[in-house]
Amino acid sequence: MPLLDVEAIHPDLWRASQLASAHGRTVTSGHEALDAELPGHGWPAGALTEVIVPQPGCGELRLLKTALEAVATRPVFVLQPPHRLQPAAFTWWGLGAENIRVLKAATTADSLWAAEQILRAGTAGALLFWQQQVRPEALRRLHLAAQHADTLLFLFRPTAAAKSTSPAPLRISIDAAPDGVNVSFIKRRGPHRDKPVFVALSPSPVLLNRHAPLDRRSSATPAHRELLPNLVHAGV
Repeated sequence: MPLLDVEAIHPDLWRASQLASAHGRTVTSGHEALDAELPGHGWPAGALTEVIVPQPGCGELRLLKTALEAVATRPVFVLQPPHRLQPAAFTWWGLGAENIRVLKAATTADSLWAAEQILRAGTAGALLFWQQQVRPEALRRLHLAAQHADTLLFLFRPTAAAKSTSPAPLRISIDAAPDGVNVSFIKRRGPHRDKPVFVALSPSPVLLNRHAPLDRRSSATPAHRELLPNLVHAGV
C-alpha cells in the first residue's frame, strides 16, 4: 500500500522521518551539505528564521553571503547591528552600499516596530535583525509580518535564547570552527538532527588583512540612521 501524502492533507503536516517541503520560495545557502538539511533546500523567504550565536561576528554573515547576493537587487535592511559594518564586507557580499539600509533604534519597542514595517512594506530582499530580548508575542508578530512578504528574515539572538520557545519554523545555532562554522538545528520541519553540519567559509577581506587601511570617505559606507516614524517608509 503506498504511503499517504500527509502534506496533501495540510501543508503544516509532514512525516517525522522526512524534511518538510517549504511553504514558499527558498534561497539556496550556497552550501550543498547545509541545503540538504534545510526544509525546501534553502533559506525560507516569508518566514522567521532564528540564528543563535554565542557572540556577534562568529561567521553568521559569511554564512549568509550567497543568500544576500541572491537578493541584492532589492534593499537589504540591517537593523540594530552590534558592530559597524565595513565597506569591504559589502563589496565581498556582492552588495553595493546603496542597497544597504542600516537602522539603529533607541529602544527594543522601536526596533520591533521598524522590523514589522519593513516586512509589511514587502519590498526588502532581506532583513538582518539583532535583538537580545524578544517577548513571545513580539516573535509571533514578526513571524506573521514575515508571512506577508517575500523577504528573508534572520533574527540573531544570544545563546540563552535557544532554551526559549519560538514560533520560528527554523531555528539554528552557529559555533565558530577552524575554516568555517558548525551549524546545529534547534528546530526545523523535519527529523531531529544531533550532529551539527560543518560549513566551510572563506575569510572576509577584513579578516584576511587586519592592517589594511580603512576607507574613511563619507560615501564609503552607509551611515547609521536614527529611527524616525517615516524612516522605514521612506527607505523601502
